[in-house]
Amino acid sequence: MANEIEVRRLVKSFGLKPVLKGVDFAVEAGEFVAVLGPNGAGKTTFLRILASLSRPGMGEVHVAGYRLPQQASQVRGALGVVSHQPLLYGDLTAAENLRFFGRMYGLAALDDRIRQVLKLVGLAARARDLVREFSRGMQQRLAIGRAILHDPRVMLFDEPYTGLDPEAAAMLDGLLLEVAGRGRTVVMTTHDLSRAGTLATRVDILARGVIAATTRGGRVDGGQLQEMYRAVTRV
Repeated sequence: MANEIEVRRLVKSFGLKPVLKGVDFAVEAGEFVAVLGPNGAGKTTFLRILASLSRPGMGEVHVAGYRLPQQASQVRGALGVVSHQPLLYGDLTAAENLRFFGRMYGLAALDDRIRQVLKLVGLAARARDLVREFSRGMQQRLAIGRAILHDPRVMLFDEPYTGLDPEAAAMLDGLLLEVAGRGRTVVMTTHDLSRAGTLATRVDILARGVIAATTRGGRVDGGQLQEMYRAVTRV
């Protein structure tokens, strides 16, 4: 596939309730795409399908050159996934959490890589502290560290700002830009129009089961983005 992510005519229903109704979505390598949409629009469902955590009902899904769900194991090796829940082990230290996941990926020179990642996410001084003692923002930073540990080609963030205070959210802004600046492909779902317009190189709006609008040509003015969002999500 020419694109790092390629989705065609994606359909997903839960029982008799259709959620995704023919989504077309393509992301080039190195793009940072924010996916906006009202509650219930299917943003998390869409990201879970890209992450191989949910099966598509119909349509084609390719991520990092692999087809889902047929090549899910290969896709997972190319992905880093961060959700609004950190999904860490509270009774392990920061370094022990990364070591556990690093062994799952069979990483070589793991201790060196752990030190690099903890420094990148600003937790080098807390390497030996238990994660249950961390603030919400620190846990989210470590979750990003876990997601980039194996140097994935594609990063998926599902509402990563949920529950963060302003200081922690500002730290996350910097980490996201750092991740994107290293050439990774990033897709992030969010309710925060201002951050989407500031951080992402493209914004897609998911409404009524399809991508209803897309910005082009780089970052978009916040006021223009709000007007577009209101126009396409109006019932």
